[in-house]
Order: sequence, then C-alpha cells, then structure tokens
Amino acid sequence: MMRVTRSLALAGALLAGLSTFAQGNPPQPSSAPPKIDPAGEWDRLKESCSSLKGIMGCAEEMFTGKPVHIAVGSIAPQNGFGGGLAYLGHKTTENWRINWDSDAVGSSNGSWRAGLYIKFVDTHGKPISGHFGTKGRRTRVLSELEEHPVFNLYAQAISLNKLTYFGLGPSTTEAGRSFYGMTQTIVGGNAIKPFFQRLNASFFGEINGRFVDIRPSNGQPSPTIGTLYTEATAPGLTTHPGTLQFGEGVQIRPAYFEDFLRLNYRVAYQQFFSPGNSNFTFQRLTADLIHEFVIYHKTKKTEYFLPRDNNPNGPDDCSLSTDPKQPGCAAITRDRQGTGDLEFFLAESMTPSGNLVPFYFQPTLGGVDINGNPSLSSYQDFRFRAPNVMFFRQSAEHSIWGPLGISIMAEEGKVGL
Repeated sequence: MMRVTRSLALAGALLAGLSTFAQGNPPQPSSAPPKIDPAGEWDRLKESCSSLKGIMGCAEEMFTGKPVHIAVGSIAPQNGFGGGLAYLGHKTTENWRINWDSDAVGSSNGSWRAGLYIKFVDTHGKPISGHFGTKGRRTRVLSELEEHPVFNLYAQAISLNKLTYFGLGPSTTEAGRSFYGMTQTIVGGNAIKPFFQRLNASFFGEINGRFVDIRPSNGQPSPTIGTLYTEATAPGLTTHPGTLQFGEGVQIRPAYFEDFLRLNYRVAYQQFFSPGNSNFTFQRLTADLIHEFVIYHKTKKTEYFLPRDNNPNGPDDCSLSTDPKQPGCAAITRDRQGTGDLEFFLAESMTPSGNLVPFYFQPTLGGVDINGNPSLSSYQDFRFRAPNVMFFRQSAEHSIWGPLGISIMAEEGKVGL
C-alpha cells in the first residue's frame, strides 16, 4: 500500500513539473505562416503584378478577373479591335444560378458596343434514384451531361462606322461597293427548355425589340451608300422603323460512337413586325446543320456542348465550367486535337405580297457577317446579300501546339432574291 502511494505521488510530481516546463516554454510560432490567397481583386493584382515572375498571372487577372477586368475583342468586321471594361458577377441559390455581365468597348475608328446581359440557370435537382448493376448502362461522355432550363435577359447597343453594301442578289460587282454607318439597339430575352436528354434536345424562344438607324459613312475608299443606292435598291435606306421580332425553334445535339460523331442541328422560325411601316413585316426560316467528326477521343469543344444561350457564363466570363475535369477557364494544352466538319446553312425569307426585307436584316455571304460568322472567306465582308441564302462548308483542322494548328476549308454558297 505504501509503495502504491509513493508511486502515485511521484507520478503527480512528474506531471506537475512537465506542466510548469510547458508553461515556461510555450511553443514558438512558425516563422513562415501558411500562404493564403488574396480575397479581393485589388489584392490579387498587387500580388501578381509586383514582380516579373508574376507577369502571366498579372495578365490573367487583368483580362479575366472579377468583378472588373479589361475587355478586348473585335467589335465587327472592318471596325477595328475594341478595348474597354467589363463588370460581372454571379449569385447561386438553392434552385437558381444567376450571373450578370456588362461591358463597354470602343475602337480606334469611333465604333463602340455596350451591353448588359443577365442569365438565370434553373438548377432544381431531380430526386436521387437507385440502380442495381450496369446492364443497359452506357458510358457517360461529356456531351451527355444533363442540361437545365436557361433564361436570358439582355440590352445591347452597337454603333458601327464602317460597313459595306454591294447591292442585292448574286449579280453584284465590286464596283458597286459603298459604305454606310449603322447604330442598332436590341432589348429582349430568350429561354431554352431541354426536353429529351438522349438527343440533347431543347426548345427555345425569343422576343426582341430592334431599333436601327442608318447613316452615311464618308471619307472611305468608296462612295457613301446614298450616292449609289436609293430606297428602291436598298430597302430601309431612308426608312428604318422599330421592329418587334419573335422567334421559336428546336435544337438537337446528340453524340454517337463514344463521342466521335457530334451533330448540332438548329432550326428556327422568326417573325419580324414593323408597326411603323407594315411593308417591312416578314418571316424567316433558318436551318443550321453541323456534323463534327472527332479524330482523337480527347478532342473537346465546350462551345459545342453548351452554346452561348445554354452556357452558364456571360459573354465576358469563363469561370463556370461545364467540364468537371476543367473547373475554371480552359488553359493551353498540348493534347492532340483534330476534327472534320460538314455544315449546311439555309435562310429562307417569306414576305407577304408587296412587302420587303430591309437590307440591314438580310443575311450575307462573304468574309465575316455582322455577327462574326465566317462564310466564303476569300470574298470581301458582306460581299453578297439577299433575303435567301444557302451555304455549305467542309473543313478539317488539327492542333500543333497550344494555340497553333492547321486548317483546310472549302466553301460554297448561293443567294437569291
């Protein structure tokens, strides 16, 4: 009994001594605290731009940072490279992902664009269900990721000081080239509703108010439009009333053979109403059929899986990725990528007796159109213009390294009055 008491007393004295030693010699803090990423954009800029080592991170923050960054890009063909600012942000709730984006850019020739874009993505989840075994299950590929309903609201104004007009129809000549300026404001919204996941199919609808103003463009290599053309040869030259435009359509984007064949079919029917001049009321049917053949299974085209309307990002943002393996903005890759593409495009305008399609609403072939879509690239921009257009493209491209690659293309097109 005495031995046990002495042992307990000795153990207590030892613990007390250790406690006293610990209190007298507290642990020293680490001389290098763990690094924490700056929370604010200004702090991130100061950190990344403070030395030459961070020049790449500095550039990335300046051109993609949130909530404000520098916005650059081509405004429209022949109107220069624009620069300005973009402001963006997003908010995620239990059932919605909302992001907003505004930008304003101007170019050296005085052209400019400014807009506000708001996107609502319905993220309501489906009930979780069980499944036994793998029989009948297919391997999921990126194109099979489930889509959600998307709603877009937008307001955009664009002013272009240098646009070309060669006349209407297939028989125009380069000698008929003229220049004009245009300002257009678009206010409206659209909605996309998926309805058949196996085909990545969705309905879409839109409503827009379009307000156009046409003006002379002097001091150009060719005469201004009013010198060579009249209201009879350029409908809408002197009269350009406001237009209410509706649109409905369907899009399917299935992928077959383990994602080696991708289809992107889009058919739309649009109605243009001009209360100020009923002669400019018309309808248009468009079909855009794209077939993409993938050379390597690693090839990815995020824009194919989620085009602009469905994409959760705004026009100045890339941070909300649709690829679970690429959570942020896509980086330069050395992966081999290559595709072959076949595309058919048709635009058919329907006008009641005596009505006309304003020349500024007519599709064009040649160079790049006003929306940045290339066609008949060997011709000048807007070279052929008519209410009815048909276009074919065959192309093949292959990456070499990062942004470098090789492309082969053949194009055929026809316009009709």
